Amino acid sequence: MLNTHTSTLFRATKRLSVNLGFMVVTLLCTVATVHAQTDERIYEIIDAVSEDRLRADVKKLADFGTRHTLSDTVSNTRGIGAARRWIKSEFEKTSQNCNNCLDVFYQSNLIKKGDNDRITKDVMVVNVLAVQKGTKYPNRYVIMSGDIDSRISDPNNYKDDAPGANDNASGMAGTMEAARVLSKYSFENSIIYVGLSGEEQGLYGGKGLAAHAKEKGWEIIGIMNNDMIGNIEGVDGIIDNRTFRIFSEPVPPTETEQQRRARRFYGGEVDGISRQLARFIYKTTQDYMPEMNPMMVYRLDRFGRGGHHRPFNDAGFAGIRIMEAHENYTQQHQDIRTENGINYGDTFEHVNFPYNAKLTAVNAINLASIAWAPPTPKNVGIGGIVEANARLQWDAVEGAVAYKVYWRDTTSPTWDNARLITDGTSATLKGIVIDNFFFGVAAVGKDGHESPVAFPSQIIR
Repeated sequence: MLNTHTSTLFRATKRLSVNLGFMVVTLLCTVATVHAQTDERIYEIIDAVSEDRLRADVKKLADFGTRHTLSDTVSNTRGIGAARRWIKSEFEKTSQNCNNCLDVFYQSNLIKKGDNDRITKDVMVVNVLAVQKGTKYPNRYVIMSGDIDSRISDPNNYKDDAPGANDNASGMAGTMEAARVLSKYSFENSIIYVGLSGEEQGLYGGKGLAAHAKEKGWEIIGIMNNDMIGNIEGVDGIIDNRTFRIFSEPVPPTETEQQRRARRFYGGEVDGISRQLARFIYKTTQDYMPEMNPMMVYRLDRFGRGGHHRPFNDAGFAGIRIMEAHENYTQQHQDIRTENGINYGDTFEHVNFPYNAKLTAVNAINLASIAWAPPTPKNVGIGGIVEANARLQWDAVEGAVAYKVYWRDTTSPTWDNARLITDGTSATLKGIVIDNFFFGVAAVGKDGHESPVAFPSQIIR
């Protein structure tokens, strides 16, 4: 059954003076209970992801023996140096195949011995970047990352084999494959595909790149950190090739004391920029890949643990972690051995490549959807205190042909209701009492792609 605002929404749709094709997309967007998308390019992207290429890349990465951050950098066949040079060469091949559409380079930082107890000698932490520049918003970046480095039981053992097939060759291979697939398209926003180093020694690669982004004045839309996206059989015995987790923190650690105090009275405890990115990924996946089961986890990362999205969160950027739903700790951070009939170690045969391909596609379609969308609205204000209607207003967004006002029950994890606004930058939701819901606004582009939702940051009196 359609909600009570459907007739209003259809009247709003009729006001659009656009071609019939876009009216069809808009019509679908106006109905709050209909979420199906119509951009056939997204389905093309899903179909283009190759299990065979992922399998070959994970095998190649695992065959470097170890990719420990402190391992050999001179050999051409073993160690993190050989691995990162190969990754760079693969990005360069992808760029050659798209008329040099990627800018491929290293970004590095020297970490001195003793910086923490896992840095036992001076080491250059080197990230490998491939940047696909946007045509309209070249300084706005959405990032997909995988980790280059690996480890075994002793985090400081950089000599013995640490194949790191799932942790995290699966994420690194996924990032390389996403670059191959998306390099065939042009986007309004820029995309960064990056292999980060130093994760196991203290999230050093992420810290370095986040600082680099700040220094360069990059506008980071968000980072999708992929860390372990190839295992379907958990240590708990569950086998699941459909579910994956999206970890996100509730609000930025960089918020001001004034923002914290305001939240106490106006809400928003679970509506920070990273949580909105998580909701975006959840919705896009359900729209285009309904066979998958995205599971939003309301936590920065696994209990007491960390990942390479965290340094970006620390810098005030949106960032989430995408990973398998069921970890297997007999394979993770383990010396390769057989003990009591159990084969320990993060080796190639444990990676499930159909699942690896599915999660790579999840990343690719979300990168594309964000990169094709206009920016998120700014200065979203909300009013309606002791009124029967909720009122919202926001700044106009360059490139937006419409806006979507969302609202949900305060206990709902997802944006469940929406109204399309095709005329102006304000809306009054009649009969929707501000006390009972949370609200947000997204910008809609010419192809129907939406920005992540902006939660109100101002009060309209």
